[in-house]
Amino acid sequence: MFISLPMAHTSSTQTLPAIPTVPRHVAIIMDGNGRWATKRFLPRFAGHGKGVEAVRTVVEACVARGVEYLTLFAFSSENWRRPADEVSLLMRLFVVALEREVSKMHANGIRLKVVGDLSRFDAKLQQMIDNAERKTAGNTTLTVTVCANYGGRWDVMQAVQKMLAARGADSAQDASVFSEEELAQHLAMAYAPEPDLFIRTGGEQRISNFLLWQLAYSELYFTDTYWPDFGAGELDQAIASYQQRERRFGRTSAQLLEQAS
Repeated sequence: MFISLPMAHTSSTQTLPAIPTVPRHVAIIMDGNGRWATKRFLPRFAGHGKGVEAVRTVVEACVARGVEYLTLFAFSSENWRRPADEVSLLMRLFVVALEREVSKMHANGIRLKVVGDLSRFDAKLQQMIDNAERKTAGNTTLTVTVCANYGGRWDVMQAVQKMLAARGADSAQDASVFSEEELAQHLAMAYAPEPDLFIRTGGEQRISNFLLWQLAYSELYFTDTYWPDFGAGELDQAIASYQQRERRFGRTSAQLLEQAS
């Protein structure tokens, strides 16, 4: 049985965070929907639809295993480069998913957050996102974050802009006075601890502009499994791999042994 240990929100580059047996925060790039469909001689959109079912399965598995935060990369700021009809279908799928899933999530105590530059979405979708976040804001079983029109570089830049705006007239000071902690509180996911475990499905081995700041000390796990086929068993394999890692955060193995003794 997996047991999650409590841990404060800390920066892994500044302090030594506790190491939970089960990752407190899992972040996933859900890759391979289109290839899953193509392999079955189906239109790419069929893969995206099947991918929504996989999201439901993984959310349920995270709740059962005591994961507290699940972050899903649904649509990157670079995905606008895809064919216009595919982007349009993805936007419609997002609307349908919100219509069908939010009430179920709320009934199960799941909080929904959507982060990214939402200004490019139409007014209806933005309102639906706002309504969903408000409805589920008080839930504590699991926080599911959907990154939509999100990019890691965008996140850092918007955090810098917010930090400077918060400083006001003082922002002209020498940049050396700024700290990681001051910037971090303006990141899109300042409400969540850094991911313990990053998963990418679909066989690619890169982070693709996802959570560039937050993944500094995350354990990385790559699998050839396409996202529509990723379920509870595959999640358990990723967690098992995580549990075999030695998370040193800059220390030596000898120091870890000394600390444990």
